[in-house]
Amino acid sequence: MRLDKFLKISRIIKRRTVAKEACDGGRVLLNGRVAKAGAEVSEGDVMEIRFGARVGRYEIIDIKDTVRKENAADMYRVLQEDEGVSAERN
Repeated sequence: MRLDKFLKISRIIKRRTVAKEACDGGRVLLNGRVAKAGAEVSEGDVMEIRFGARVGRYEIIDIKDTVRKENAADMYRVLQEDEGVSAERN
């Protein structure tokens, strides 16, 4: 399955166009390498997604073409989710 499609179906990213832009912008790593939207994913792969200061690492557990919203989180396992460092305003 394509990386951008997996991100959308698993609901890690809500829209496929946003997932494609993130991949093509170099913000998504697949097994430690920058991945394009068309990269093929398989079970056991590890993704890292960066949006600004937020970083998320996920292991792909299952690949399905369709999945109900309630079961989308069963497709991956969260390895790390960081909000990053935010500066306080006075």
